[in-house]
Amino acid sequence: MLSSHLTIWAIAGATTAGVLIRPFKLPEAIWAAAGAALVVVLGLLPAHQALGAVTKGNDVYLFLIGMMLLSETARREGLFDWVAGHAVNMAGGSQRRLFTLVYAIGAVITAFLSNDATAVVLTPAVYAAARKARTPALPYLFICAFIANAASFVLPISNPANLVLYGAHVPSLWPWIKSFGLPSLLAIGATYVCLRLAMRKELAGGCERRVEVEPLHAGGWTALGALVVTAIVLMTVSFKGIDLGLPTAIMGALTAAVVLVRDRASPWALVKDISWSVLPLVAGLFVLVEALHQTGVIATLAQWLMAGVQRSVNGAAAVTGAVLAVGSNVINNLPAGLLASTVLQQARPPQVVIDATLIGVDLGPNLSITGSLATILWLAAIRREGDDVGFFRFLKVGVLVMPPALLLAIGARILIG
Repeated sequence: MLSSHLTIWAIAGATTAGVLIRPFKLPEAIWAAAGAALVVVLGLLPAHQALGAVTKGNDVYLFLIGMMLLSETARREGLFDWVAGHAVNMAGGSQRRLFTLVYAIGAVITAFLSNDATAVVLTPAVYAAARKARTPALPYLFICAFIANAASFVLPISNPANLVLYGAHVPSLWPWIKSFGLPSLLAIGATYVCLRLAMRKELAGGCERRVEVEPLHAGGWTALGALVVTAIVLMTVSFKGIDLGLPTAIMGALTAAVVLVRDRASPWALVKDISWSVLPLVAGLFVLVEALHQTGVIATLAQWLMAGVQRSVNGAAAVTGAVLAVGSNVINNLPAGLLASTVLQQARPPQVVIDATLIGVDLGPNLSITGSLATILWLAAIRREGDDVGFFRFLKVGVLVMPPALLLAIGARILIG
Protein backbone atom coordinates (compact mmCIF):
# COMPACT_ATOMS: atom_id res chain seq x y z
CA MET A 1 0.00 0.00 0.00
CA LEU A 2 2.77 2.41 0.95
CA SER A 3 4.69 1.70 -2.24
CA SER A 4 1.61 2.33 -4.39
CA HIS A 5 0.99 5.63 -2.61
CA LEU A 6 4.59 6.66 -3.16
CA THR A 7 4.33 5.71 -6.82
CA ILE A 8 1.20 7.84 -7.25
CA TRP A 9 2.94 10.80 -5.66
CA ALA A 10 6.00 10.27 -7.85
CA ILE A 11 3.88 10.16 -11.01
CA ALA A 12 1.95 13.26 -9.91
CA GLY A 13 5.21 15.09 -9.24
CA ALA A 14 6.74 14.08 -12.57
CA THR A 15 3.57 15.05 -14.42
CA THR A 16 3.49 18.43 -12.71
CA ALA A 17 7.11 19.02 -13.65
CA GLY A 18 6.33 18.06 -17.24
CA VAL A 19 3.41 20.48 -17.43
CA LEU A 20 5.47 23.30 -15.90
CA ILE A 21 8.76 22.81 -17.76
CA ARG A 22 7.51 21.24 -21.03
CA PRO A 23 10.57 19.01 -21.73
CA PHE A 24 11.33 18.68 -25.45
CA LYS A 25 8.76 21.51 -25.92
CA LEU A 26 5.95 18.98 -25.90
CA PRO A 27 2.49 20.45 -25.15
CA GLU A 28 1.27 20.47 -21.54
CA ALA A 29 -1.61 18.16 -22.46
CA ILE A 30 0.75 15.31 -23.40
CA TRP A 31 2.34 15.27 -19.93
CA ALA A 32 -1.02 15.43 -18.14
CA ALA A 33 -2.54 12.68 -20.29
CA ALA A 34 0.58 10.52 -19.94
CA GLY A 35 0.51 10.80 -16.14
CA ALA A 36 -3.17 9.93 -16.04
CA ALA A 37 -2.68 6.94 -18.34
CA LEU A 38 0.25 5.70 -16.28
CA VAL A 39 -1.67 5.50 -12.99
CA VAL A 40 -4.32 3.41 -14.77
CA VAL A 41 -1.90 1.14 -16.64
CA LEU A 42 0.04 0.42 -13.45
CA GLY A 43 -3.18 -0.51 -11.67
CA LEU A 44 -2.88 2.36 -9.18
CA LEU A 45 -6.34 3.65 -10.11
CA PRO A 46 -9.12 1.42 -11.48
CA ALA A 47 -10.23 2.36 -14.99
CA HIS A 48 -13.82 3.00 -13.90
CA GLN A 49 -12.65 5.46 -11.25
CA ALA A 50 -10.43 7.21 -13.78
CA LEU A 51 -13.41 7.49 -16.13
CA GLY A 52 -15.50 8.86 -13.29
CA ALA A 53 -12.81 11.47 -12.60
CA VAL A 54 -12.82 12.49 -16.27
CA THR A 55 -16.60 12.92 -16.26
CA LYS A 56 -16.37 15.29 -13.29
CA GLY A 57 -15.09 17.84 -15.77
CA ASN A 58 -17.96 17.52 -18.25
CA ASP A 59 -19.37 20.97 -17.47
CA VAL A 60 -15.91 22.51 -17.78
CA TYR A 61 -15.29 20.81 -21.15
CA LEU A 62 -18.58 22.08 -22.54
CA PHE A 63 -17.90 25.57 -21.25
CA LEU A 64 -14.46 25.65 -22.87
CA ILE A 65 -15.74 24.30 -26.18
CA GLY A 66 -18.41 26.99 -26.33
CA MET A 67 -15.98 29.79 -25.48
CA MET A 68 -13.38 28.59 -27.98
CA LEU A 69 -16.00 28.41 -30.75
CA LEU A 70 -17.18 31.94 -29.92
CA SER A 71 -13.64 33.28 -29.86
CA GLU A 72 -12.50 31.66 -33.08
CA THR A 73 -15.65 32.82 -34.89
CA ALA A 74 -15.10 36.38 -33.64
CA ARG A 75 -11.45 36.32 -34.69
CA ARG A 76 -12.23 35.08 -38.18
CA GLU A 77 -14.93 37.72 -38.66
CA GLY A 78 -12.64 40.62 -37.73
CA LEU A 79 -14.24 41.54 -34.41
CA PHE A 80 -10.91 41.64 -32.58
CA ASP A 81 -9.30 43.91 -35.18
CA TRP A 82 -12.29 46.24 -34.95
CA VAL A 83 -12.14 46.44 -31.15
CA ALA A 84 -8.38 46.87 -31.27
CA GLY A 85 -8.59 49.78 -33.70
CA HIS A 86 -11.06 51.66 -31.52
CA ALA A 87 -8.96 51.01 -28.40
CA VAL A 88 -5.84 52.42 -30.06
CA ASN A 89 -7.72 55.53 -31.20
CA MET A 90 -9.15 56.07 -27.72
CA ALA A 91 -5.63 55.83 -26.25
CA GLY A 92 -4.57 58.87 -28.30
CA GLY A 93 -0.93 57.88 -28.61
CA SER A 94 -0.43 57.00 -24.93
CA GLN A 95 0.76 53.50 -24.10
CA ARG A 96 -0.28 54.01 -20.47
CA ARG A 97 -3.82 54.95 -21.51
CA LEU A 98 -3.95 51.95 -23.83
CA PHE A 99 -2.79 49.77 -20.93
CA THR A 100 -5.66 51.05 -18.74
CA LEU A 101 -8.24 50.56 -21.51
CA VAL A 102 -7.15 46.96 -22.14
CA TYR A 103 -7.18 46.25 -18.40
CA ALA A 104 -10.71 47.63 -18.00
CA ILE A 105 -11.97 45.60 -20.97
CA GLY A 106 -10.36 42.49 -19.50
CA ALA A 107 -12.04 43.06 -16.14
CA VAL A 108 -15.48 43.33 -17.77
CA ILE A 109 -15.00 40.25 -19.94
CA THR A 110 -13.77 38.21 -16.97
CA ALA A 111 -16.62 39.27 -14.72
CA PHE A 112 -19.39 38.52 -17.19
CA LEU A 113 -17.93 35.80 -19.45
CA SER A 114 -15.30 34.09 -17.23
CA ASN A 115 -11.52 34.24 -17.00
CA ASP A 116 -11.16 31.59 -19.70
CA ALA A 117 -13.10 33.83 -22.07
CA THR A 118 -10.68 36.66 -21.32
CA ALA A 119 -7.72 34.48 -22.21
CA VAL A 120 -9.38 33.21 -25.39
CA VAL A 121 -11.19 36.37 -26.51
CA LEU A 122 -9.00 39.25 -25.37
CA THR A 123 -5.54 37.91 -26.27
CA PRO A 124 -6.06 37.99 -30.07
CA ALA A 125 -7.55 41.49 -29.75
CA VAL A 126 -4.50 42.66 -27.81
CA TYR A 127 -2.19 41.34 -30.50
CA ALA A 128 -4.22 43.20 -33.10
CA ALA A 129 -4.13 46.40 -31.01
CA ALA A 130 -0.35 46.19 -30.54
CA ARG A 131 0.18 45.73 -34.26
CA LYS A 132 -2.03 48.70 -35.08
CA ALA A 133 -0.40 50.86 -32.40
CA ARG A 134 3.11 49.76 -33.51
CA THR A 135 4.12 48.96 -29.96
CA PRO A 136 5.46 45.79 -28.29
CA ALA A 137 2.61 43.45 -27.38
CA LEU A 138 4.09 41.86 -24.23
CA PRO A 139 2.95 44.43 -21.60
CA TYR A 140 -0.62 44.15 -22.87
CA LEU A 141 -0.45 40.38 -23.15
CA PHE A 142 0.41 40.19 -19.46
CA ILE A 143 -2.81 42.09 -18.77
CA CYS A 144 -4.84 39.30 -20.39
CA ALA A 145 -3.29 36.70 -18.09
CA PHE A 146 -3.33 38.66 -14.83
CA ILE A 147 -6.76 40.29 -15.02
CA ALA A 148 -8.26 36.93 -16.01
CA ASN A 149 -7.40 35.62 -12.54
CA ALA A 150 -7.66 38.87 -10.55
CA ALA A 151 -11.28 39.47 -11.56
CA SER A 152 -12.33 35.82 -11.49
CA PHE A 153 -14.34 35.96 -8.26
CA VAL A 154 -16.42 39.05 -9.04
CA LEU A 155 -19.36 36.75 -9.87
CA PRO A 156 -19.95 32.98 -9.64
CA ILE A 157 -19.66 32.73 -13.46
CA SER A 158 -16.31 34.55 -13.57
CA ASN A 159 -14.30 31.33 -13.20
CA PRO A 160 -15.18 27.65 -13.80
CA ALA A 161 -13.11 26.90 -10.68
CA ASN A 162 -15.83 28.64 -8.64
CA LEU A 163 -18.32 26.02 -9.78
CA VAL A 164 -15.84 23.21 -9.13
CA LEU A 165 -15.11 24.37 -5.57
CA TYR A 166 -18.67 25.11 -4.48
CA GLY A 167 -20.27 22.30 -6.48
CA ALA A 168 -24.02 22.25 -5.96
CA HIS A 169 -23.80 24.85 -3.17
CA VAL A 170 -22.82 28.00 -5.07
CA PRO A 171 -24.07 31.03 -3.10
CA SER A 172 -26.78 33.08 -4.78
CA LEU A 173 -25.86 36.38 -6.38
CA TRP A 174 -26.47 38.83 -3.52
CA PRO A 175 -24.66 36.82 -0.79
CA TRP A 176 -21.82 36.32 -3.26
CA ILE A 177 -21.46 40.05 -3.85
CA LYS A 178 -21.56 40.75 -0.11
CA SER A 179 -18.73 38.27 0.46
CA PHE A 180 -16.57 38.97 -2.58
CA GLY A 181 -17.43 42.51 -3.74
CA LEU A 182 -14.77 44.35 -1.72
CA PRO A 183 -12.11 41.60 -2.02
CA SER A 184 -12.63 41.60 -5.81
CA LEU A 185 -12.24 45.38 -6.08
CA LEU A 186 -9.05 45.26 -4.01
CA ALA A 187 -7.64 42.36 -6.03
CA ILE A 188 -8.36 44.11 -9.34
CA GLY A 189 -6.95 47.43 -8.11
CA ALA A 190 -3.81 45.96 -6.55
CA THR A 191 -3.10 43.84 -9.63
CA TYR A 192 -3.44 46.91 -11.86
CA VAL A 193 -1.05 48.99 -9.76
CA CYS A 194 1.58 46.26 -9.39
CA LEU A 195 1.42 45.19 -13.03
CA ARG A 196 1.61 48.79 -14.20
CA LEU A 197 4.71 49.31 -12.03
CA ALA A 198 6.27 46.06 -13.28
CA MET A 199 5.74 47.19 -16.90
CA ARG A 200 6.65 50.86 -16.39
CA LYS A 201 9.76 50.76 -18.60
CA GLU A 202 7.92 49.06 -21.46
CA LEU A 203 5.12 51.66 -21.27
CA ALA A 204 7.39 54.72 -21.25
CA GLY A 205 7.10 55.53 -24.96
CA GLY A 206 4.23 56.50 -27.21
CA CYS A 207 2.25 54.67 -29.88
CA GLU A 208 0.20 55.45 -32.97
CA ARG A 209 -2.33 58.19 -32.31
CA ARG A 210 -4.81 57.26 -35.00
CA VAL A 211 -5.31 54.12 -37.06
CA GLU A 212 -7.84 53.25 -39.70
CA VAL A 213 -10.64 51.02 -38.45
CA GLU A 214 -12.28 48.72 -40.97
CA PRO A 215 -16.09 48.64 -40.68
CA LEU A 216 -17.48 45.61 -38.91
CA HIS A 217 -19.38 43.38 -41.32
CA ALA A 218 -22.40 41.18 -40.66
CA GLY A 219 -20.37 38.24 -39.37
CA GLY A 220 -18.54 40.44 -36.91
CA TRP A 221 -21.77 41.96 -35.61
CA THR A 222 -23.15 38.45 -35.25
CA ALA A 223 -20.13 37.42 -33.18
CA LEU A 224 -20.35 40.57 -31.03
CA GLY A 225 -24.07 40.04 -30.45
CA ALA A 226 -23.42 36.40 -29.56
CA LEU A 227 -20.87 37.38 -26.92
CA VAL A 228 -23.32 39.84 -25.36
CA VAL A 229 -26.18 37.33 -25.42
CA THR A 230 -23.89 34.65 -23.98
CA ALA A 231 -23.04 36.94 -21.06
CA ILE A 232 -26.76 37.49 -20.40
CA VAL A 233 -27.49 33.77 -20.68
CA LEU A 234 -24.69 32.87 -18.28
CA MET A 235 -25.83 35.45 -15.74
CA THR A 236 -29.38 34.07 -15.95
CA VAL A 237 -28.52 30.38 -15.63
CA SER A 238 -26.04 31.14 -12.85
CA PHE A 239 -28.75 32.97 -10.92
CA LYS A 240 -31.00 29.93 -11.34
CA GLY A 241 -28.26 27.53 -10.26
CA ILE A 242 -28.00 25.79 -13.66
CA ASP A 243 -24.65 24.43 -14.90
CA LEU A 244 -22.92 26.80 -17.32
CA GLY A 245 -21.29 24.30 -19.68
CA LEU A 246 -24.17 23.25 -21.90
CA PRO A 247 -25.62 26.78 -22.43
CA THR A 248 -22.16 28.05 -23.36
CA ALA A 249 -21.54 25.17 -25.78
CA ILE A 250 -24.93 25.74 -27.41
CA MET A 251 -24.25 29.47 -27.84
CA GLY A 252 -20.83 28.78 -29.32
CA ALA A 253 -22.12 26.14 -31.73
CA LEU A 254 -25.10 28.28 -32.83
CA THR A 255 -22.90 31.33 -33.43
CA ALA A 256 -20.37 29.37 -35.45
CA ALA A 257 -23.14 27.67 -37.47
CA VAL A 258 -24.92 30.94 -38.30
CA VAL A 259 -21.72 32.63 -39.47
CA LEU A 260 -20.51 29.61 -41.44
CA VAL A 261 -23.86 29.21 -43.21
CA ARG A 262 -23.98 32.93 -44.02
CA ASP A 263 -20.42 32.82 -45.40
CA ARG A 264 -20.97 29.42 -47.06
CA ALA A 265 -17.69 28.38 -45.47
CA SER A 266 -16.36 24.98 -44.44
CA PRO A 267 -16.38 24.34 -40.66
CA TRP A 268 -12.95 22.69 -40.92
CA ALA A 269 -11.16 26.03 -41.35
CA LEU A 270 -12.64 27.19 -38.03
CA VAL A 271 -12.34 23.95 -36.09
CA LYS A 272 -8.69 23.28 -36.95
CA ASP A 273 -7.52 26.56 -35.34
CA ILE A 274 -9.07 25.85 -31.92
CA SER A 275 -6.75 24.72 -29.11
CA TRP A 276 -8.43 21.36 -28.47
CA SER A 277 -5.44 20.09 -26.48
CA VAL A 278 -6.73 21.93 -23.41
CA LEU A 279 -9.49 19.31 -23.02
CA PRO A 280 -7.19 16.27 -22.47
CA LEU A 281 -5.04 18.49 -20.25
CA VAL A 282 -7.98 19.15 -17.92
CA ALA A 283 -9.11 15.51 -18.05
CA GLY A 284 -5.63 14.26 -17.17
CA LEU A 285 -5.37 16.59 -14.19
CA PHE A 286 -8.74 15.42 -12.85
CA VAL A 287 -7.57 11.79 -13.05
CA LEU A 288 -4.37 12.59 -11.16
CA VAL A 289 -6.34 14.31 -8.39
CA GLU A 290 -8.52 11.20 -8.10
CA ALA A 291 -5.38 9.06 -7.81
CA LEU A 292 -4.04 11.32 -5.06
CA HIS A 293 -7.34 10.91 -3.27
CA GLN A 294 -6.57 7.19 -2.99
CA THR A 295 -3.46 7.98 -0.93
CA GLY A 296 -5.50 9.38 1.96
CA VAL A 297 -4.37 12.97 1.43
CA ILE A 298 -7.98 14.26 1.59
CA ALA A 299 -8.60 12.90 5.08
CA THR A 300 -5.26 14.22 6.33
CA LEU A 301 -5.87 17.70 4.95
CA ALA A 302 -9.39 17.75 6.41
CA GLN A 303 -7.99 16.90 9.86
CA TRP A 304 -5.39 19.65 9.60
CA LEU A 305 -8.05 22.15 8.58
CA MET A 306 -10.37 21.23 11.45
CA ALA A 307 -7.49 21.56 13.92
CA GLY A 308 -6.62 24.98 12.48
CA VAL A 309 -10.21 26.19 12.75
CA GLN A 310 -10.33 25.16 16.41
CA ARG A 311 -7.25 27.29 17.12
CA SER A 312 -8.34 30.35 15.11
CA VAL A 313 -10.99 30.73 12.41
CA ASN A 314 -9.40 33.81 10.87
CA GLY A 315 -5.95 32.25 11.06
CA ALA A 316 -7.24 29.12 9.35
CA ALA A 317 -8.83 31.26 6.63
CA ALA A 318 -5.59 33.15 5.98
CA VAL A 319 -3.40 30.04 5.97
CA THR A 320 -5.81 27.99 3.83
CA GLY A 321 -6.12 30.77 1.26
CA ALA A 322 -2.34 31.16 1.07
CA VAL A 323 -1.71 27.41 0.81
CA LEU A 324 -4.28 27.04 -1.98
CA ALA A 325 -2.78 30.06 -3.75
CA VAL A 326 0.62 28.36 -3.87
CA GLY A 327 -0.82 24.88 -4.45
CA SER A 328 -2.84 26.04 -7.45
CA ASN A 329 0.40 26.95 -9.18
CA VAL A 330 1.72 23.43 -8.63
CA ILE A 331 -1.22 21.32 -9.79
CA ASN A 332 -3.38 23.94 -11.60
CA ASN A 333 -6.33 25.63 -9.94
CA LEU A 334 -9.08 23.42 -11.40
CA PRO A 335 -7.85 20.17 -9.81
CA ALA A 336 -6.75 22.19 -6.77
CA GLY A 337 -10.32 23.47 -6.49
CA LEU A 338 -11.68 19.95 -6.82
CA LEU A 339 -9.28 18.72 -4.12
CA ALA A 340 -10.17 21.65 -1.85
CA SER A 341 -13.88 21.09 -2.39
CA THR A 342 -13.59 17.50 -1.14
CA VAL A 343 -11.55 18.62 1.88
CA LEU A 344 -14.09 21.32 2.73
CA GLN A 345 -16.97 18.84 2.51
CA GLN A 346 -15.27 16.66 5.12
CA ALA A 347 -14.02 19.45 7.40
CA ARG A 348 -17.13 21.71 7.18
CA PRO A 349 -15.31 24.91 8.24
CA PRO A 350 -16.98 28.35 8.70
CA GLN A 351 -17.93 30.27 5.56
CA VAL A 352 -15.02 32.70 5.83
CA VAL A 353 -12.58 29.78 5.48
CA ILE A 354 -14.41 28.49 2.41
CA ASP A 355 -14.39 31.95 0.83
CA ALA A 356 -10.68 32.46 1.56
CA THR A 357 -10.06 29.10 -0.10
CA LEU A 358 -11.85 30.31 -3.21
CA ILE A 359 -9.79 33.50 -3.31
CA GLY A 360 -6.61 31.42 -3.10
CA VAL A 361 -7.77 29.13 -5.90
CA ASP A 362 -8.82 32.03 -8.15
CA LEU A 363 -6.14 34.65 -7.48
CA GLY A 364 -3.17 32.47 -6.54
CA PRO A 365 -2.53 31.26 -10.13
CA ASN A 366 -1.21 34.72 -11.02
CA LEU A 367 2.11 33.48 -9.67
CA SER A 368 2.99 30.97 -12.40
CA ILE A 369 2.31 30.29 -16.02
CA THR A 370 0.40 27.02 -15.53
CA GLY A 371 -1.51 28.03 -12.38
CA SER A 372 -4.88 28.34 -14.06
CA LEU A 373 -6.61 27.00 -17.13
CA ALA A 374 -7.06 30.61 -18.29
CA THR A 375 -3.29 31.14 -18.33
CA ILE A 376 -2.75 27.90 -20.26
CA LEU A 377 -5.35 29.05 -22.82
CA TRP A 378 -3.54 32.39 -22.92
CA LEU A 379 -0.28 30.57 -23.66
CA ALA A 380 -1.92 28.64 -26.48
CA ALA A 381 -3.24 31.89 -27.96
CA ILE A 382 0.12 33.65 -27.97
CA ARG A 383 1.94 30.59 -29.29
CA ARG A 384 -0.44 30.59 -32.22
CA GLU A 385 0.81 34.12 -32.96
CA GLY A 386 4.38 32.78 -33.03
CA ASP A 387 5.32 34.14 -29.59
CA ASP A 388 5.91 32.54 -26.18
CA VAL A 389 6.45 33.41 -22.51
CA GLY A 390 8.62 31.10 -20.43
CA PHE A 391 7.99 29.89 -16.89
CA PHE A 392 10.62 32.11 -15.26
CA ARG A 393 9.65 35.19 -17.30
CA PHE A 394 6.10 34.91 -16.01
CA LEU A 395 7.24 34.10 -12.47
CA LYS A 396 9.40 37.23 -12.39
CA VAL A 397 6.28 39.35 -12.88
CA GLY A 398 3.99 37.09 -10.83
CA VAL A 399 5.98 37.40 -7.59
CA LEU A 400 5.55 41.17 -7.79
CA VAL A 401 1.88 41.18 -8.70
CA MET A 402 0.11 38.29 -6.97
CA PRO A 403 1.09 38.48 -3.25
CA PRO A 404 -0.15 42.06 -2.57
CA ALA A 405 -3.48 41.36 -4.27
CA LEU A 406 -3.89 38.07 -2.38
CA LEU A 407 -3.08 39.69 0.96
CA LEU A 408 -5.58 42.50 0.43
CA ALA A 409 -8.36 40.23 -0.88
CA ILE A 410 -8.14 37.63 1.89
CA GLY A 411 -7.67 40.34 4.52
CA ALA A 412 -10.80 42.13 3.32
CA ARG A 413 -12.83 38.90 3.36
CA ILE A 414 -11.72 38.20 6.95
CA LEU A 415 -12.63 41.74 8.03
CA ILE A 416 -16.09 41.39 6.48
CA GLY A 417 -16.63 38.43 8.81
